Amino acid sequence: MTRFDEALRELGLTDLHTRIRRFPDETRTAAEAAAAIGCELSQICKSLIFAADGVPVLVLMDGASRVDVELVRKELGAEQVTRARADVVRETTGYAIGGVPPFGHRTKTRVLADRSLLDHDVVWAAAGNPHAVFPMAPKDLVTHAGATLVDVREQTQTQTS
Repeated sequence: MTRFDEALRELGLTDLHTRIRRFPDETRTAAEAAAAIGCELSQICKSLIFAADGVPVLVLMDGASRVDVELVRKELGAEQVTRARADVVRETTGYAIGGVPPFGHRTKTRVLADRSLLDHDVVWAAAGNPHAVFPMAPKDLVTHAGATLVDVREQTQTQTS
């Protein structure tokens, strides 16, 4: 049994197994996942690990947006927030980048979920490997991930010429 299968069992979500979609090609990026599923890019839930003063934190973000690390830093009251290295991601979550699900990680980490995820009825998240995704209502996903809803999305600024 995989770590993700075990997490589904522990969370009482074994029925989710029937909704997992598997693809022959990797869906490592949000764009690859959206293309494979046939959904909007913003319906993909990215699970991103950052280091806040060296402590891993998971940020759940819609696939069309970027995380504003300064907003994460302020939210956490940290001195410095950086994107975690690949080895830290695997050590913290038990999964490789591109397959990190929003829950079922090796270690307990603080979880922030950007409010933009709530703009959809359903979002798609990685199911423990780069070839599999699952659908879930965003509110349920936030609940099962133990996430705090925040506004940490990078605001795009229009450039004047």
